[in-house]
Amino acid sequence: MKVFTITKKGLISIFSCILIGVLALTVTTRTASFAVATATSERLIPIYYVDTKEKVCSISFDAAWGNEQTETLLDILDEHKVKTTFFLVGEWVDKFEDSVKEIASRGHDIGNHSDTHAHLTQVSKTEQLQELENCNEKIKAITGKEVTLFRPPYGEYDNSVVETCINSKMYCVQWNIDSLDWKDPTPQDMVERIESKLCEGSIILLHNGAKNTPEALPLIIEMIHSKGYKIVPISELIPSGDYHTDVEGKMIIDT
Repeated sequence: MKVFTITKKGLISIFSCILIGVLALTVTTRTASFAVATATSERLIPIYYVDTKEKVCSISFDAAWGNEQTETLLDILDEHKVKTTFFLVGEWVDKFEDSVKEIASRGHDIGNHSDTHAHLTQVSKTEQLQELENCNEKIKAITGKEVTLFRPPYGEYDNSVVETCINSKMYCVQWNIDSLDWKDPTPQDMVERIESKLCEGSIILLHNGAKNTPEALPLIIEMIHSKGYKIVPISELIPSGDYHTDVEGKMIIDT
């Protein structure tokens, strides 16, 4: 009969293999509220929507270039008593300071959409940080408020982008419903698209410069309200506390 002896070194090797196997089976991306993110082989996923049983959702607008519709959109939101979130590019902030003040004064969230709308996955970590910090400084100089929400330009991200955002004490936020308003669909098409994907904790993507968005916005709001949903800014949608995002980008609070 053969007797196998396992040395201390062998035990360590076996334990290491088991640990690696367990980590390989991990399917969620874990972060902590404003924790320091470190390099990892896991795929880091931004917040696409929020895990909640309440019928609540958020509307967000990306503003990168034009400004012809911003005042109209703000008036529509006021008329319907709805507060939303505007993600602003730093260069847009430079050009339209009065509109930044107006967005803030009417009670809407202002988020960071980078300083120059660059492809952040194609630049260094130092350049990523500069894009975030420059935009944050411009917004704070006008509104007096710290910025805690960030949306990557073009929706492009990798681990480096998400890490840079988290290490800057910001939430990296995408969306689970794209209105596709930038493709100029009809207002009714936009309403139907959003309605078909609406769920508790949804984050809806619109743009402040899309052709049919002003006409569609009242219809979208009315449809959401008719479904029994409340519309809140993203800062109110996101719960506080340590959290992780699953493979679909659902933000789940750790218990």
